[in-house]
Order: sequence, then structure tokens, then C-alpha cells
Amino acid sequence: MEQHPITKAIRIRTEQTNEMEHSSPLFLTSSFCFDDAEEMRATFADETDYNIYSRFSNPNVQEFTDRMVALEGAEAGFSTSSGMSAVFASFMALLKKGDHLLSCNAIFGSTHTVITKYLPKYGIEYSYVSADKPGEWEAAIRPNTKMIYVETPTNPGLDIIDLQYVAAIAKKHNVIFNVDNCFATPIGQRPVDLGADLVVHSATKWLDGQGRVLGGVIVGKKELIKDIYLFCRSTGPSMSPFNAWILSRSLETLDVRMERHAKNALYLATALEGNQKIASLKYPFLPSHPQYDIAIKQMASGGGIVCFELKGGLDAGRNFLNNLKMLTLTANLGDTRSIASHPASTTHAKLTEEERLAVNITPGLIRISVGLEHQDDILNDISQALEKC
Repeated sequence: MEQHPITKAIRIRTEQTNEMEHSSPLFLTSSFCFDDAEEMRATFADETDYNIYSRFSNPNVQEFTDRMVALEGAEAGFSTSSGMSAVFASFMALLKKGDHLLSCNAIFGSTHTVITKYLPKYGIEYSYVSADKPGEWEAAIRPNTKMIYVETPTNPGLDIIDLQYVAAIAKKHNVIFNVDNCFATPIGQRPVDLGADLVVHSATKWLDGQGRVLGGVIVGKKELIKDIYLFCRSTGPSMSPFNAWILSRSLETLDVRMERHAKNALYLATALEGNQKIASLKYPFLPSHPQYDIAIKQMASGGGIVCFELKGGLDAGRNFLNNLKMLTLTANLGDTRSIASHPASTTHAKLTEEERLAVNITPGLIRISVGLEHQDDILNDISQALEKC
């Protein structure tokens, strides 16, 4: 009987030992040994699936990767040292000089930097489409467009992009469709089921869930992952075996954690909507969200992020952050502990003011990564800080 992906994420394990450990052991080694010269030759010739060198082949890393492949419903995957190394590898392994990358404009600040500053150095063109203007996608396709890249929900504004709609355009024009699924996680959304060719994650966020380790992962079609594997094998953005071991353990609780994160986030968003200090508030599963109908069609839950714009702008934002008593101030997200951040001065500070405003990152925008504390304690801390803005 075929197991559910959530079960696979708990039960898939490394088979690289003759012992019967209940939990997979750590393989903290740089390289692996062979019984004889012929076995070594065959392994280097890709005639066996034995491990060679932990830069690109390690049992702990493979276990984590296999679990993510199962959760996302993909064919294959490769894990990397961080989320940004996964994003970069998904670009550089598949794009070449003269190619065009089409992306939504609302993306993580470091991804924006890679696209606008570094890809052009290799002769790779790019253009942006507004996340809230779906009619622009097909018109933006060029003869040399090779890949479409999107985040949904977007970071930090929580715009929702219709994945089936964009996937149909990508398929029509024979373009690779690459989706950053970090905010939703495979518990909340499975882009492969909606037509994506590749899915990338910062495993540092919800997948770990406790702010402990860095990691990234790319899953998708086998032929695309093969090119990404070959690129990463030579360039070396390796996931640490220890980090992979931690992340594999984290995936065993991802489903129950994300259920609680989403429940707390919806509670918080509902309670804060209409607060007199807030100019606007967004959460994907609130009926007031501009793309609510798309969100409930393609997402199993609204995720754990709530964002709102304070009426007082930058000064109000600073006052709000400075008056929080429980929430943590950090640029990270996806933790058991609730986190408040100010995107304009942290994650998206490298963008120009014009670029930030184009994706609705205003001076008073606050992003809340809703944790696992009791929902009333989260709400009470935010409410008392709002009163002092």
C-alpha cells in the first residue's frame, strides 16, 4: 500500500549501515572507502549508487533529500548548504549566456540581488512581472526565455500567484517553471502538483523550525535535477551531514508544527484586522486578501506569516518593534518562537526605495513569523506594542 507523503517524511531513512538503529546514525566523514579497485572504478563511473565524497554524496544528506522529494511529490532532488545556494544553483545550472529569466518582482532581497547584479555578469537577461498583475506573464515571454521563477506567497507582502495559470504559460512556451515554496512548505502547498518543474526551499526556515541550522534543497524533474547535481558536485555548495541529520529529524514534525503555526497565524490576523493603528493587513486565508480565491484553491493552509502596514510609517514601525516584550527581533522566520521584522531595513534593505515601493514594502511594513506559543500570548504582546505606536 502506497504511504502518504507525511508518513514517508517520518519513515524514509538511510540504509547505509548493517545495524538496526531506530534513528539514523550520523555520517560525519569526508569520504567513503571501497572494498577493491573494481568497486571504486564502478562507483566513479556511476555504475553503483555507493557514496564517494560528502561534497556531493552522503547518507544523511540523501535521507533528508529523499524525504523532501516525497513531501513535494517530485522525482528527484539535491540538497545544498543554504536556501540562497539552492536558488543560485537552480539558476546557474540551467541558464546560459543569452538566456532570459522571467521572475515575479516580489522576491526575497538576496534573490533580487542575484538576479539583477550577478546573472547579467554571465550574460543572462532578466525581467520582472508584478505579482498582482497575472495578465502580464505571457506578454513578458521572450524568444530566449528559458525559466520562469516565482515565490508564492511572496516575501514579505504575501501576494499569491496562481501556479496553475503560470505553469500553463510555461508549458505552452517550453519554459522551465521554478517555484520558491519556502513560505508555504510542502504541507501547505505542492507546486509540482500544480505544474512546477522545480521547487526550491530555504530549509533554514520552517523545515528546520527551530532556528538551528542552515540548509537548502531543490526538488523536481529528474532530468533537471541531474544538471543541478552536476553543477553542485563541481562547485561545492554542500549541505553539512550534521545539518542534514537535524533537518531530517525536523521533517518528522513538520506537519504538526505547520498546523499549529497556521492556526495561530489565522487567529492573530483575524484579531488584528481592523485595528485602528493598522492601515492594512494581509494573510492568505483571510477573505479580505486580494487573492483569497487563489489561496484557498492551491493552498492547504495560509501558512505562518502575517504582515501589516502601520499608519505611522517608519517611526511607528520602530516604536512597535522597540515595545515588543516577547517576540524576537531578527531577520529570520519559521521558528517555534514568534518573530517580528522590518523588511525595509533588514531583508530588503539592499533594494532602492523605488524597488521596495513597487512590491509594497513600505516604511511601516511589519512581518510577523507566527510561532508556536499560545495564541493569546502572541496577540497580547503585539496588541500592547501597537497601543504604544
